[in-house]
Amino acid sequence: MRNFISDRVAGAPPSGIRKFFDIAATMKDVISLGIGEPDFVTPQPILQAGIESLQRGETAYTSNSGTIELRRVLADNLQRRYNVQYDPENEIIVTVGVSEALYLACTAVLNPGDEVIIPEPSFVSYAPEVTFAGGVPVNVATHVANGFEVTAAAIEAAVTPKTKALLIGYPNNPTGAVMTRETMLEIAAVAQKHDLLVISDEIYDRLVYGVGHTCVPSLPGMRERTILLQGFSKDYAMTGWRIGYACAPDEILAAMRKVHQYTIMSAPTTAQMAALAAFSPEADQYVEDMRQEYDRRRRLIVDGFNTLGMDCFEPRGAFYAFPSIARTGMSGDEFAMRLLEEEEVAMVPGDAFGPSGAGFMRASYATAYEKIEEALNRLESFMRRHG
Repeated sequence: MRNFISDRVAGAPPSGIRKFFDIAATMKDVISLGIGEPDFVTPQPILQAGIESLQRGETAYTSNSGTIELRRVLADNLQRRYNVQYDPENEIIVTVGVSEALYLACTAVLNPGDEVIIPEPSFVSYAPEVTFAGGVPVNVATHVANGFEVTAAAIEAAVTPKTKALLIGYPNNPTGAVMTRETMLEIAAVAQKHDLLVISDEIYDRLVYGVGHTCVPSLPGMRERTILLQGFSKDYAMTGWRIGYACAPDEILAAMRKVHQYTIMSAPTTAQMAALAAFSPEADQYVEDMRQEYDRRRRLIVDGFNTLGMDCFEPRGAFYAFPSIARTGMSGDEFAMRLLEEEEVAMVPGDAFGPSGAGFMRASYATAYEKIEEALNRLESFMRRHG
């Protein structure tokens, strides 16, 4: 049967995130610090909007691009938050999560052999999506010494005549790193100098702690060379609704819409109607309450890791910590498996997100405070034996 499978797909590794959680699912009393999914229920105003939409019988397709009402609200939100303007008619498309938005972006713009620079550690789907679209992912390492921020110099050093785009995701999954505006301006200058397209995944934009988020298309000269990927899964605890969106200049957006038409048709109608309510003042307060609780958990888990000798820099965004396991001498896979077997705590090896994640583990604090406390207690026992 191997002859029937494409080389691009056969060569892609399975997700490093899922490996240990398939095992964990067979065990009792496991505390998961692994899956990047909020433990909150979708805010009530959003839930209610979805229910009412179903009760009104709104179960048909929408426009391929999504309802114009939602696209207008999305445009207004980006204008208000980041002073970046998009035409809701021609420059915004509603997608089945940011995952589809990334697929559309890569498929619409990449030709065979086009290179895409990806700072890593990075979300596990970035490189495979580039490969599936016929492109060539070019990883650029980031380091804990500078908070896992990619530098403009590192990006420029990776540019070749085949480089077409830069794919970045900040706030970052898996490290929790946030880019400063100054660094982003330097990267923007490199993109303009070498005529690069930037695909910017900003799904965690509202989950920042003590810092601001820099929206890439809001930077001078970047709107016309950026595809902005955004969605509701993380900030609004709407993972299962599968609702995201992309913004881009009209010609690029038209190409993405063409792929979307032939693969998806339209994003789920109920999810679109629910998403409209995400921008109400009431729902906004829910988001802020969740952010504050994540911040409380963030301080607990980072302090806990450092106390245990698992050196952990301070993540300023998303809901991930990235502690070092160097003192154990174990590989990420060995650490994850032994921790799961001995203490029933699930974490993800850092190198599942790229080679520069070796020697680290990703720990999600999108789980209850009390569970994080218990996980740290179990880790203390583990580190006494192995640290």
